[in-house]
Order: sequence, then structure tokens, then C-alpha cells
Amino acid sequence: MTKPKKDKFYLVQEDILPEAIKKTIKVKEILKLGEVKTINEAVEKMDLSRSAYYKYKDYVFPFFEIAQGKIVSIYVSMSNESGMLSSVLKAIAERNGSILTINQDIPLQGIANSSISFETKDLQGSLEDLLLDIRSMKGIIKVEILGQA
Repeated sequence: MTKPKKDKFYLVQEDILPEAIKKTIKVKEILKLGEVKTINEAVEKMDLSRSAYYKYKDYVFPFFEIAQGKIVSIYVSMSNESGMLSSVLKAIAERNGSILTINQDIPLQGIANSSISFETKDLQGSLEDLLLDIRSMKGIIKVEILGQA
């Protein structure tokens, strides 16, 4: 009896991807946004062959698209000011993220580090937009995704 093939997944930085894969992701994006009506229009607009699109379309996804409907854990480093953690939690709640756990270290040298896990099932907007919102807050030093389940 042969073992079933086990899929392997990798998180790869965009700038090292071949152009055909980048263009396939962009085609999927403009189709989803309704910027074009057909696959033919989309591949033509992106200067990608239909065969390349069909070769890759079922195998490439933006990381943040896959994170929808999952549990995501983030690490936030922020200045140790009153209300900072509350502001981050509020930003998640305002986008309907369901907070599951919060762990905050004892602040050292004016910096507080927290890890926050939340469910993205009902998230309004993309996870990427939420992280950009948090990163743009005054007093935020660093925001990273620790993982997802």
C-alpha cells in the first residue's frame, strides 16, 4: 500500500518568486476585485499566458488570504504607555477579530512586549490591513505574525 502524498507548504518572500507566479497572484486579485470580467481579460492585462495562469492558480495564495478564518498569533512590541495594549486590542475588536489569549511581559526599559492570539473568521477587511493599522499607531515599535492555526 502506498502512502498518500503529503502536501508541503512554504512561506516565501515575494521578491524571489518568478514573474509568472507573481502575475498569477495579481490575476487572481483583479478577478476577485472585479476589475475585469473574464480570465482572458485578466491574463491579457497582466501579460501572462493562460497556460501559465492555469498551471499556478490552484497552488499560489497570498499569505493573508489563507489566514482568513484561522487563529492568528501576533507579537507586538510597544512603548510602555498607559492604554497602548488597550488600543491594540480595540483595533482588533473594531474589525471583529475575536481575541482568544493575551500574554504581556513585564515592561523593560520603557518597552512592553505582548503576544495576542485572535480568531479571524469574522474579520472585517484583511489581516494585512489590520496589521497595517496596528503598525501605524503611535508608540508601536514592531508587529510580527508568530503563527497561525
